[in-house]
Amino acid sequence: MKLSGSAIDGFLKAPKSDIKAVLVYGPDEGLVRERVDRLMRTVLDDLKDPFRVFELTGEDLKADPARLSDEAAALSLSGGRRVGRIRQITDQHANSLKAYIEHPKGDTLVVLQGGDLGPRSSLRKLFEGANEAASLPCYGDEGRGLETVIRDMIAQAGFSANADVIDYLVTHLGGDRGVTRSELGKLITYCGNQGQVTLDDAMACVGDTAQIGMEVLTNAVAEGNTAEALRALDRLTQEGTNAVAILRGLSRHFTRLHLVSGLTAQGRSVDQAVTALKPPILFKMKSRFQDQAQGWALSRLGMALDLLLDAEKDAKSSGLPDAALLERVIIRLAKGAGRRRR
Repeated sequence: MKLSGSAIDGFLKAPKSDIKAVLVYGPDEGLVRERVDRLMRTVLDDLKDPFRVFELTGEDLKADPARLSDEAAALSLSGGRRVGRIRQITDQHANSLKAYIEHPKGDTLVVLQGGDLGPRSSLRKLFEGANEAASLPCYGDEGRGLETVIRDMIAQAGFSANADVIDYLVTHLGGDRGVTRSELGKLITYCGNQGQVTLDDAMACVGDTAQIGMEVLTNAVAEGNTAEALRALDRLTQEGTNAVAILRGLSRHFTRLHLVSGLTAQGRSVDQAVTALKPPILFKMKSRFQDQAQGWALSRLGMALDLLLDAEKDAKSSGLPDAALLERVIIRLAKGAGRRRR
């Protein structure tokens, strides 16, 4: 079974009783870990209970394919349903899992933690086609989904924040749920007992992160500064930002440039077009963004978005090293901007 959209939230709260195995995968590693934990806690809260919880890795299964069936069929000495976590699952483990996924034993809920799997993934196909298994994708928080995460975490801490603060945080977070929660936790701690998160607080705390590197990258690419773009890329990859998150960050920036270019083609001024963006461009960045928008023709922005979409598909399926793929895309985009400005 393949889960998507609103079905995911309901499943996370109460997985169907006939589902014995769930593959949780995607480029957002923080969200993968969070959802794996949520699923396991639908069985029991204490994930360190040695009688009801077991953990394996993909390599454990390759060494002994029957081990999963044995663990899943075992009864808890203390009573109650058991739950298992299997880490580091990839397509190379599909054959080791096939017998169990097609004919699961026992009542154990098995949650498997995978990485970014493309549509042609043999592992995804195995889970999506099974009657008693499910696949659950985890993509980076964006738009309303990211805004909901931010608002909920701020409210749960007993704080309030106005629209400008939320807009700033939406622009500077996302891509990895774990990083988002970590940054919001730092911000809440920084605010102390004041009960409100101000824009100055948000700008002081949420900034010296990979997102700043992403801002440097996107602005450098849009302005044709190849050297600065490659330096920013190197920083992001060293910090562990994956290729899909980087490509999506670039896509968001170029999509906003495309929207502005489209509005100006309809007769609006650049200032009016930029002002219409939601979330809004920060005041200190507005002039720079306007210059970028004026430096790109609408048709070239469309070509840039097509290039980024193709690159994301390649990152998921081609096997080309991420570093080589990203460098190729960034150089092509930045050089395109450079030719436009000369």
